Amino acid sequence: MTTAIGIDLGGTWIKGVLMDIETGELVKQLYHPTLGDKDWKQAVAESVADLRNESAGAVRAIGLSAPGLPGPTNESIAFMPGRLSGLEGFHWGNFLNDTVYVVNDAHAALLAESRFGVAKGQKNVVMLTLGTGVGGGILIDGKLYQGNFQKAGHMGHVTVDADGDRDITGMPGSLEDAIGNATIEKRSLGRFTSTYELLEAYKKGDYFAQWVWLSSVRKLAIGISSFVNLFSPDLVVLGGGITQAEDDLLLPLAEFMNLYEWRPGGMETPIKIAQFGDMAGAIGAASFAIQCS
Repeated sequence: MTTAIGIDLGGTWIKGVLMDIETGELVKQLYHPTLGDKDWKQAVAESVADLRNESAGAVRAIGLSAPGLPGPTNESIAFMPGRLSGLEGFHWGNFLNDTVYVVNDAHAALLAESRFGVAKGQKNVVMLTLGTGVGGGILIDGKLYQGNFQKAGHMGHVTVDADGDRDITGMPGSLEDAIGNATIEKRSLGRFTSTYELLEAYKKGDYFAQWVWLSSVRKLAIGISSFVNLFSPDLVVLGGGITQAEDDLLLPLAEFMNLYEWRPGGMETPIKIAQFGDMAGAIGAASFAIQCS
């Protein structure tokens, strides 16, 4: 069996997969806290070693997905403002003593879903990843669109509130700040420290939690409706840890989409949860490495 390793380096978790290149089967999956008792670089190295040890045959390729903009040779993240200090310019191949192909995390998630998941067979797809921040990817005519500087698809850095505070890229009232886990404490006036805590209160009928959560979902609907107007995709895919909210996300989102989406002739753009959930980035990283190797 020939395999590939995929690592997804997030602000909260490091996720890894060992994938059978021929079948796409996941031989092994693992999680590791990003900011746990070990330096996150070392945690990545240990994750790669653990996955390599699980492979019955040769590991053909290693891919790593991370937030930010990869450099032109996809050997490192060239630009990542504000988070994961030390990531910018860090050469993963030198560190791991192997060839490592680096890709934006949301782009990786879209590659996973278009090759193996809910977007398989679709030619034009918009994907948003809802986690610590908000990422995105665009598939046009069956191909990942990366744009100049590989910057395309940063859906989280569009404005949904022109009077809001500036985000890490300088955009006021961004979608990322409206729903990303990184801002939950600020959005909830210090009451909640994670989206999970917020949703637990939401489910219990806490009015303040309902106001915070539904305000975020409304802004997500405004963002998605804007992307639908811009790209007219066959499908919108939502990934990332926040999608674990399931109906607590999808049901109010559907109501807000009824308000905001332009549907000429009654044509509604379907929205689906990513098949691979929060493992999509790691699976996409492995897929990207296979494609590049």
